[in-house]
Amino acid sequence: MKPKGLLIGTVIIMPAVFLGLVLSIVLLLGSTPAAAVCDPSVSVSISADTKFHEYSPEQLTNAAAIMNAGKSLNLSAKGQMISVMVALGESGLRVLDIGDGAGPDSRGLFQQRDNGAWGSYADRMNPSISAANFVRALQKIDGWESLEPTIAANRVQRNADPYHYRRYWVPATKIVEALSDTKLSLTGAGCAIPGASGAGDDLPWANAAVYQPSALGMFNRECVDFALWRVNQQLGSTAAPYKILNSTFRPDGVNLGSALSWRDGWNARGWPTGTAPRVGAIVWYAPGAGGADPTYGHVAVVKALNTDGTYLEEGYNGNPAPEDHQYYTRTVNNAVPSAFLYVPGSEEKK
Repeated sequence: MKPKGLLIGTVIIMPAVFLGLVLSIVLLLGSTPAAAVCDPSVSVSISADTKFHEYSPEQLTNAAAIMNAGKSLNLSAKGQMISVMVALGESGLRVLDIGDGAGPDSRGLFQQRDNGAWGSYADRMNPSISAANFVRALQKIDGWESLEPTIAANRVQRNADPYHYRRYWVPATKIVEALSDTKLSLTGAGCAIPGASGAGDDLPWANAAVYQPSALGMFNRECVDFALWRVNQQLGSTAAPYKILNSTFRPDGVNLGSALSWRDGWNARGWPTGTAPRVGAIVWYAPGAGGADPTYGHVAVVKALNTDGTYLEEGYNGNPAPEDHQYYTRTVNNAVPSAFLYVPGSEEKK
């Protein structure tokens, strides 16, 4: 049985504005020189005249303080990005002298609690000291470098929603890149944006003959082939031998198989599913749903979330011939797919 997953129909719209979004993502992720790096700490290049997008001088100064704190503690650029991401998600890069309902005693850039773990009130209100305390806590998390950024952050902050920081990852990477005196690579395993490990069509065998087995044990350029490639990327596996194969995904020895069986495969592995899109989640269409193949269904990947409640989907084999077995992107209403299949962050990225 070939793992087909052709998706056709009129339920999906693609306004020109989203084409611009796709191009901007490609430019952001794909234009960095190959010699650029992510792992080493980066130094900050900022002055009183530094401007970046809508951020105020106060916010940029605080971001610089966070980056410098990381640099002083030999934190990698990815760690500096995580630190800025958390401050964005907690305080909007502002030193807040107020908490919230969940933590009335929370203060500062990182909303650190008055529990003795984060120093005095003055420490928590000091950008450099509070950032250094966050960095030290992050560095104590076993294997934090290989965790999805929001999961690593959650291990430190212990907030209720482990995916809270996901929306702040891309802005954080842009801020660190803008304030850095070093060109950063936002692709590859080091600083890759979750769910968008490559810039567009980066399937290694994108020109391989169809209906022939791929390196993942699927058929080349099918929807399931590309989706399983993205799963491997999110788990840090970007070259053979790949961590997840069609034949090794399920613990019971059954193949992951066609798009039809992917939700069952997720359940068999014990991975979470839900109804809300997240960047990097597998989009699962039951047979016939949203114009999917009436026999096999379809799978794709959430590439980005849009402010109007839709999301940007990427995948393979989602158009009728002669555009089948090719990479595509389109904007989809959240209610169209049958389910979203999530790749765990903490359990698998060790």
